[in-house]
Amino acid sequence: MNRDQALECIRREKDWDFLVIGGGATGLGVAVDAASRGYRVLLVEQADFGKGTSSRSTKLIHGGVRYLAQGRVGLVREGLRERGLLLQNAPHLVKPLPFVIPIYTWKEAAILWTGMKAYDLLAGHWRIGQSAWLSRSEVMDMLPGVRSSGLKGGVLYYDGQFDDARLAIHLAQTCVDQGGVVVNYMRAEGLRSGLSGNSYIVSLRDMETQELFETTARVVINATGVFVDELMQLLMGQHNHAFTVKPSQGVHVVLPTTYIGSDRRAMLIPRTADGRVIFLVPWHGRLLAGTTDTPVDTPSLEPRPLPEEVDFILQQAGNYLSRRPQRSDVLSVFAGLRPLALPAHGAAATKDISRKHYLQVHAPGFITITGGKWTTYRKMAEDTVDLALRTTGMPSKPCVTQSLPIHGWISYEKNHDGYGSDRIGIQEIIKQYPETAQLFDAELKYTVAEVYWAVQAEMARTVEDVLARRFRILFVDPLAAIRIAPIIARIIKKILNKTEEWENDQIKRFTALAKKYLVESI
Repeated sequence: MNRDQALECIRREKDWDFLVIGGGATGLGVAVDAASRGYRVLLVEQADFGKGTSSRSTKLIHGGVRYLAQGRVGLVREGLRERGLLLQNAPHLVKPLPFVIPIYTWKEAAILWTGMKAYDLLAGHWRIGQSAWLSRSEVMDMLPGVRSSGLKGGVLYYDGQFDDARLAIHLAQTCVDQGGVVVNYMRAEGLRSGLSGNSYIVSLRDMETQELFETTARVVINATGVFVDELMQLLMGQHNHAFTVKPSQGVHVVLPTTYIGSDRRAMLIPRTADGRVIFLVPWHGRLLAGTTDTPVDTPSLEPRPLPEEVDFILQQAGNYLSRRPQRSDVLSVFAGLRPLALPAHGAAATKDISRKHYLQVHAPGFITITGGKWTTYRKMAEDTVDLALRTTGMPSKPCVTQSLPIHGWISYEKNHDGYGSDRIGIQEIIKQYPETAQLFDAELKYTVAEVYWAVQAEMARTVEDVLARRFRILFVDPLAAIRIAPIIARIIKKILNKTEEWENDQIKRFTALAKKYLVESI
């Protein structure tokens, strides 16, 4: 996956079947679906792949326990089926994870036990583990950090866990494997109908060089998440465009795993003060706690957590833990924006807006997709491509993604470091350049060769791309990320033949960004 080659392809090829705008979960899914059916596909992303919402999730592939409580059985069943397909098609990126729900009243026990059995039944043959009742002592053995006072027992169930940004990168690579073209730091700036009336001419700008491209596509998909309305206003000049998305902010707090006492099991807090749930999930050697559901008026690529959101998570988690986490214990804090599809009937609390996806046809072949979640990205993509084919009359080809292995596929038992079969490529770099086998920081597990791989094969362009999304160091340990930023900048400078001025600017920009992930900045 090489950016220079992608740019050359855009200069050479002026006619595409599908142009997908947006390089998050939704857009990447659409690009993979269309390319794997044999269509000519170009995907453009204004920043880096997964820069926005798609790298800021709770890292779960799940049916949605909370949605079951809300009676959204169809949404849960669909999520559980898609969870099974992801475990099948990306075992190097998605793994089963046991969850423990501590229970403090017998009424709660009856409700949750019944609910989790229904969850098992809805999964059908895609079930990945049998839910079970746990005694008080079993809960404390599994989660030594749980509050023991008043504990009656607990429920054990299973869901999926993944690295969201790494799945995004592997989907981009899968699209390329299937003959598609993807490019980051490419912004869509204008759209008009083609001369034939059955295609669109789209203006694209390279955000690195400011080079302007024009290309033609039979189908244009607006898959820009929380920015779908902003893009419509930009492309169509529709300043009175009716908003279709209500952004909802979800904040996560990163803590040491000692708070639950396990790095192999997650904990679900079944009900918070605002009627949501909170997950405490071990991830990359830390504990991810979240999330919140705060309405936001204006979307941003770098949303800022609110002090009250951080305090809420710490307080609600502390109610279930033997030791209450304090602000001084927080290693990192970050926020993401959910692109919730706005109900047609008007306002609703964001926690009550469905996570179902919605498709809007502006004109034949011009479609916006909103809503949804990571777990169902594949089904969202299938529905989008099917609708595009129906509205344009293009020759129809069947969807194949139900059984399409994601790039890097390798069985879970063999490898689960996030690279899958790409580990071979990294080993080849080390074989050719033995000095790249060294760790670039004594406290971190990553090698110089992995930075080379990120830049040369995963289209990383900046220090942030590497430390935030190819590795996840920014999210779990921003102080460490600040410490090693100069090393990463120097390596990228060498690979991309950048200037010393670029190197210094990268260090300055990344340091300023990383400081915003420290709880002291909030």
